[in-house]
Amino acid sequence: MSEENKSLRLFNMPWQIFAVFAAIVLTATYMGVLPKGMIGAFPFMIVAGAVLNEIGNRCPIVNTYLGGGAIVIIFGMALLCYYHLIPDATVKIVTNFMKGEGFLDFYIAALICGSILGMNRDLLIRAAIRYLPAIIGGVVVALALAGLVGELTGYGAKQAILYIAVPIMGGGMGAGAVPLSKIFGETLAQKPEDIINIMIPAVALGNAMAIVAGGLLSKLGKSFPRFTGNGDLLITKGADDAIQTDEEFLKKRDAISLTVMGVGLLLATAFFAWGRIIAFFIPKIHSYAWMIISVAVVKALGILPQYYEICCYQWFQFIMKNLTATLLVGIGVAYTDLGQIVSAFSGQYLLLVGVTVFGAIIGSGIVGRLVGFYPIESAITAGLCMANMGGTGDVAVLSAAHRMELMPFAQISSRIGGAFMLILASMLLQII
Repeated sequence: MSEENKSLRLFNMPWQIFAVFAAIVLTATYMGVLPKGMIGAFPFMIVAGAVLNEIGNRCPIVNTYLGGGAIVIIFGMALLCYYHLIPDATVKIVTNFMKGEGFLDFYIAALICGSILGMNRDLLIRAAIRYLPAIIGGVVVALALAGLVGELTGYGAKQAILYIAVPIMGGGMGAGAVPLSKIFGETLAQKPEDIINIMIPAVALGNAMAIVAGGLLSKLGKSFPRFTGNGDLLITKGADDAIQTDEEFLKKRDAISLTVMGVGLLLATAFFAWGRIIAFFIPKIHSYAWMIISVAVVKALGILPQYYEICCYQWFQFIMKNLTATLLVGIGVAYTDLGQIVSAFSGQYLLLVGVTVFGAIIGSGIVGRLVGFYPIESAITAGLCMANMGGTGDVAVLSAAHRMELMPFAQISSRIGGAFMLILASMLLQII
């Protein structure tokens, strides 16, 4: 047996031990005795997510260009459901856990709270002044190009903007397409699963194109050196001092505590409830958007003591690292109809995805230059890191572009930029 196989771990366990517990879960599943509720949904979703995630992360091409485990989990589960290889009773348990019992909202609340409150406050404020215009430039051009080409090709400008361009620029699956589908569904009185079936191919293809584009931009920088800082985003030297991270805060933030995570659980769910309260009085903007605005304001103004920010960040890290694959299983089962996805895919669809990614590059590159960024670095971080699939997409794009040092800015795109897209989507639905 090779060293790689000996060291194989699934869900942070040696594969042999994982296999024993997986066998128990799968036996209960196919015997029809899997418990209802989260006590049955969790073990099944964790086992399925861990296995499919490992497969996706080891598949050549898929792990490099198509999002790796995330895509394999979603489409793998959708395929199993499509061919009825999962018992109907288990499908109902997972679907009810995602929709009826609110696991999706639970995950999103942790994600929004922790990702924003866990950022350095100075970085959030100062980067917003320069960096957000670059993000907005990429988003505006991407949406405009998608709308124009959509209209010219007969797909429809509104359809192209809302169902292709917005999800591509929305920050991946868990923080983008999934909450977007809920926002669209509630606003348009449609089923979120019908909407996400159109969005998922766009997100996956957009991620693949963004990674390829990262490599091409790196080569472009070698041919035209005046457009690149070779990893430096800011043209003016010395401006980097404005966005240095707080080492003391990072040490406290990363010192894991079980009690701290418990406080984070309360705060994340309370912020979610607060978003629902505001949305009750101002329903035209979705509760997710109100939650994002509220958390960002609290962070920028320093309203919460640092301890509570750390609580939210650690809870978010626990949820993200342990339950992201679990969530994606639920998305594949409860929100993904393979038949509808296949019917939505076409050459026209591929073209619209391509012009969206191209628009993100052009818009963020031009606006980035105007605010003092090197165009190629701005296009990579404020453009492509908006068009990819969140954290894993950031790593893939920056790796392809040989600019891993830009990760802090890529994270702003994935976190703050993704949150901005949820707010923008709520507004666009009212306008369009």
